[in-house]
Amino acid sequence: MTRMTIGVGGSTQKIEIQRLQLISQSLSSIADIKPGEYKDRILKAQSIMKTIDLDAIYLNAGTNMYYFTGTQWHASERMVGAIIPQNGPVTYLCPWFEKSTLKDFMSIPGKTICWNEHESPYKLFVNLLSDIGIKSGKVGMDESTPYFIIDGVSNASPDLQLVNAKEVTSSCRMKKSEHEIALLQRAKDITLEVHKSAAAILKPGINTLEVCQFINKAHKAMGIAEGSSFCIALFGEATAYPHGVKDSQILKENDMVLIDTGCLLNGYNSDITRTYVYGEASTRQREVWDIEKEAQASAFKAAQIGEPCSSVDKAARKTLEKYGFGPGYKIPGLPHRTGHGIGLDIHEWPYLVMSDHTCLEKGMCFSNEPMICIPGEFGVRHEDHFYMTDGGPRWFTQPAHSIDNPFGLTTIK
Repeated sequence: MTRMTIGVGGSTQKIEIQRLQLISQSLSSIADIKPGEYKDRILKAQSIMKTIDLDAIYLNAGTNMYYFTGTQWHASERMVGAIIPQNGPVTYLCPWFEKSTLKDFMSIPGKTICWNEHESPYKLFVNLLSDIGIKSGKVGMDESTPYFIIDGVSNASPDLQLVNAKEVTSSCRMKKSEHEIALLQRAKDITLEVHKSAAAILKPGINTLEVCQFINKAHKAMGIAEGSSFCIALFGEATAYPHGVKDSQILKENDMVLIDTGCLLNGYNSDITRTYVYGEASTRQREVWDIEKEAQASAFKAAQIGEPCSSVDKAARKTLEKYGFGPGYKIPGLPHRTGHGIGLDIHEWPYLVMSDHTCLEKGMCFSNEPMICIPGEFGVRHEDHFYMTDGGPRWFTQPAHSIDNPFGLTTIK
């Protein structure tokens, strides 16, 4: 008889949804970000703008505008955004027909300048800057701003020097507050419980699409109304491909299973991967799983205040190369960076990659996922996140326990 991995298989979707609903009911609420916090973020941005001589920054609809103003709005083909001058209040820009809706989403109220569909929002933008005394000089454009907006503004005012606003936006966003860390912690706690339930409902014949559908329901059962923000489920040889393959797979005995999923809580992301075996691990699966765990631990140990992000990536690769993987990005081995920053964007600055020499500081938050890819066989990725404290890194979620008991569950004989 096949020995089953602890916590993998043996339950039903109904039982697991009920379990998650009970957990959800026991969770205490976490307060939303209040207007005062957004105001502090704006003041910090303005302080940086003075230091680097930026007259204003433009925040396009998306996570940057949300971070600084609390205004949630999805980017589209229409120019919608906020302008933060070096001194003075925030001003918003949007089509006339969206004005009332945009105001309803604002946490930081501000004057709203509008344009009709036949008018140029770029000329309006330039005129707005002129009205507050900015007719030339440097204006920072949110790094996620589409080219068509930057091109339109540039053509409307050749006297403005448009530069990347990343020096302001990333400097503010990469170091999370205690409130942000609490939101990230709750989001990750939720997703880890979803992972446990996803592992428990596995059985031979289930396909990866069914697993993703369950995970979406499971996130909803945990109080995330929108469900999963993303989900990757892979079985067998398909686990060797970091972001999956085109076709769904059907689970077989002793398959490697890789599930990568997350959710959004007040805009803040979770993103956790678990890899384990349905059934009994082979010697090869066991060896690679343990090497991946060691590489993840090496990366975590290297993450120290004042050290560059690149040192974390190097530490993981050094461990992998010790066992014959790589070198560098070669496979079998780790074909991508060791980790990424996380917050309102699932991938944000800084990055745990050899080219990023940003020094680690308190409040920075990262994924730690030095995946081992072995095409033709399988892949193993352990992905947990940590945040930097004065005393070094601290896990949001504890890493996978062992290949025989990935979630560290207590068994009852």
